[in-house]
Amino acid sequence: MNFCSHCGAKVELRVPAGDHLPRYVCAACGRIHYQNPRLVVGCVPEHEEKILLCRRAIEPRRGYWTVPAGFMENRETLQQAAARECHEEALAEVVIGSLLSVVHVLHAEQVHVFFRARLPQARYAPGPESLEVALLAAAEIPWADLAFRSTDFTLRHYLDDRNAGRENHYFATLDRSHPPAPA
Repeated sequence: MNFCSHCGAKVELRVPAGDHLPRYVCAACGRIHYQNPRLVVGCVPEHEEKILLCRRAIEPRRGYWTVPAGFMENRETLQQAAARECHEEALAEVVIGSLLSVVHVLHAEQVHVFFRARLPQARYAPGPESLEVALLAAAEIPWADLAFRSTDFTLRHYLDDRNAGRENHYFATLDRSHPPAPA
């Protein structure tokens, strides 16, 4: 960040009074510009024991598979964001269920939140951000071609829970240099 979004003056990186972390502070008006993690929200849609996956048409990880997910917008709930992303990426209408996982992706400054979801009808198609969309049985999931470690973590716990007849929720912390660690 170079300039204040409030007054347009130059900002400087420093620790403001009463804080403990460096922040961008406007040299003219004194406004503090906080930079916080972004929320990525998605779901694991299921229809007749098959999971809806999308092959990404955009970077990062174009051509790799993921569950429908994306950045949360202002003025929507986590559940609304998960349903919207599923519609945008897979043109599918889902019923959002229970919380499945929260994955802190430290190196990307993101928090990924995933829900279980029911796909009442097998109606789906690629949205603008997907090359293709498929309903896959557990044995058909392209594990080696999943786009993100948070997706892998979430899908594995989803399938374990489904097989055990439970609905737990899971937390993990991911960083580039370390494998998933429970939080």
